[in-house]
Amino acid sequence: RTGVEMEAMVAVSIALLTIYDMAKAVDKAMVIDAVRLIEKRGGKSGDWKR
Repeated sequence: RTGVEMEAMVAVSIALLTIYDMAKAVDKAMVIDAVRLIEKRGGKSGDWKR
């Protein structure tokens, strides 16, 4: 079972891939990098910060 932060990470990744697909005609060297969770609050494991 995953938390809402994992659902958000998947949504962000899909959005970035969509943007990449639209923009690859402009810049073929474009790179998506460093998609990561910086901070979360609450939940079963409590607060967390990178």
